[in-house]
Amino acid sequence: MGEVGQSCEIQIRVRYAECDPMGVLHHAKFLEYFEMGRTELLRRTGVPYRQWEEGGYYFLVARIACQYRAPARYDDLLTLTTTIERITRARIDHSYRITRDGTLICEATSTLACVNRQGRLIAIPERLTRGSAAPD
Repeated sequence: MGEVGQSCEIQIRVRYAECDPMGVLHHAKFLEYFEMGRTELLRRTGVPYRQWEEGGYYFLVARIACQYRAPARYDDLLTLTTTIERITRARIDHSYRITRDGTLICEATSTLACVNRQGRLIAIPERLTRGSAAPD
């Protein structure tokens, strides 16, 4: 799962199909990019999200807030930095920064809640928050 302060950076090229008629990246696509960042961060900590689900742990987006600072356009190469800001017994808070050539495009935060297969809130196993073992 990782530790507070752990982050990862990925590059994303804006595709034509992701833009509105004005050639600007549609605001809803940012949420997909954030999911890509979280998924890659988990993968780099040693326990991919697929393993979490196979072990009966699911992470639901409980809250997300996004501040758009500048437009992104077709074929822009963006850098997304995803950081773990806080881990509690049953939630994980992330922050996100999307830049293009040093220009801030977007900042965001999210809160994920850990639930079981029935959708009930459950604790994140401590051994998993360190990325030291795969879920049962």
